[in-house]
Amino acid sequence: MTLKIRRALLSVSDKRGLLEFAQRLHLQGVELISTGGTASLLRAAHLPVRDVSEVTGFPEILSGRVKTLHPKIHGGLLAVRQSPEHQREVEAYGLPLIDLVVVNLYPFVQTVARSEATLTDVIENIDIGGPTLIRAAAKNFRDVAVIVDPSDYEPLLEELQTHGGISLATRLRLAQKAFAHVAEYDAAIADFFANRLRLADEEVRVEPEPEMPMRLTLRLQQQEPLRYGENPHQKAALYRIPRDEPGVAAARQLQGKELSFNNYLDLDAAWALVTEFSEPACVIIKHTNPCGVATGETPATAYRKALATDPVSAFGGIVGFNRPVDEETAQALAELFLEAIIAPGYEREALTVLSRKKNLRVMLMERAPADGDEKWSGYDLKRIHGGILLQTRDRIAWDSTALRIVTRREPTNEELAALRFAWIVCKHVKSNAIVLAQPGQLIGVGAGQMSRVDAVKLAAMKASLPIEGSVLASDAFFPFRDGVDEAARHGVRAIIQPGGSIRDAEVIAAADEHGLAMVFTGVRHFKH
Repeated sequence: MTLKIRRALLSVSDKRGLLEFAQRLHLQGVELISTGGTASLLRAAHLPVRDVSEVTGFPEILSGRVKTLHPKIHGGLLAVRQSPEHQREVEAYGLPLIDLVVVNLYPFVQTVARSEATLTDVIENIDIGGPTLIRAAAKNFRDVAVIVDPSDYEPLLEELQTHGGISLATRLRLAQKAFAHVAEYDAAIADFFANRLRLADEEVRVEPEPEMPMRLTLRLQQQEPLRYGENPHQKAALYRIPRDEPGVAAARQLQGKELSFNNYLDLDAAWALVTEFSEPACVIIKHTNPCGVATGETPATAYRKALATDPVSAFGGIVGFNRPVDEETAQALAELFLEAIIAPGYEREALTVLSRKKNLRVMLMERAPADGDEKWSGYDLKRIHGGILLQTRDRIAWDSTALRIVTRREPTNEELAALRFAWIVCKHVKSNAIVLAQPGQLIGVGAGQMSRVDAVKLAAMKASLPIEGSVLASDAFFPFRDGVDEAARHGVRAIIQPGGSIRDAEVIAAADEHGLAMVFTGVRHFKH
């Protein structure tokens, strides 16, 4: 069922593309109704436009707070065209039927984001008439089309020109988008009132964003269905967070098979770790844990060093780079079966090489991660049965000023460089986590163990490179000296750990007995 557009109501805050859109509607014989600044813009372009107040016979009042809230407007939107009873009332009350509503809302989110915005500014940017118009039009989508996004102007015009009207499928899509738009807008207002407004001395005050919000609305949009979840019997899909930091969810797939649930988890782990390094780096991830990490003068060098950490586990892994992939790196990657690669760019020759691996997923990160304008982009959320756990993200990496050398022997400059590298990697390993390393290269990983001494044993067992002379990072303190004794038995020369155990003195004494250097960071990096 095609809807012919005879009358349109236009009232927008975001005026991008509106003038051309209105001109083309006018050329197709559409009558234009408008309000305030939108009407002034159209008149300045010599377009014939009727004020809402002319239609309603009632002026805008209360400084423009009340304009479109009138039976003649909402009757023209909500009337069911196929209902004889509605049509009798349309004729009896002279209701002008409105076929198209073009509305976007006062810039509430943008106003709240301004540091100088007052409470009055915020309150006046809570739209009342706009959401009401949108909801009315979207509710009656069988008879009315609604646009809330300027990007929909051109497709609608093309459909009008091609088919002489708007299809029911298009009207339904626009209504779905409209309801989501209003829901997101209302959620932002609700979050602001819950988190930022406080009553003090009989005055309402705007306070800074709290560390832990009282109310948190998740606004998610399905980006793509996935083949299955962690296992084939589980359903799964990828959802995007509108306007949040770009991240892996925004990566562009250049080639390869459809991404799986587990692929996304591993890609995210790879990207989070590799972007911790300022120098060229490569990370190889298996089941969200790094099995190879290295820095080098080039991506190819970094990859070969990372692969040397654990070439067996690297099979079927995910590889991440913080530099564009060149042809030499691509040739090296093509020698091993890999699930996916993620990088900030690829040379043309590299893509030619990788294209020979038809199933290999090649992901392009076109923008580096950065805090977005969503207030919870700095949070990490984890699902439990019946609720959500929320925490600020672990953004602490390396702070040399906070280090405390607690042993008689101080680490050498080379050991300190290795300790820095190991500590950064350790932050991204599942707890209990132990990392063995040399400067710029991972040697062994003990991940997800129930006891710390077992994590040390596992890291040594997994090492393909010599451990003698390496350093060790522990994501949390050593509860007993046995972990230090085990490390020394394998030739570890320096240890970095948070400290804070009631047995710190015993652990330090063990390090001194073995001639090890030990550094306390005062920061723990549990990763569950």
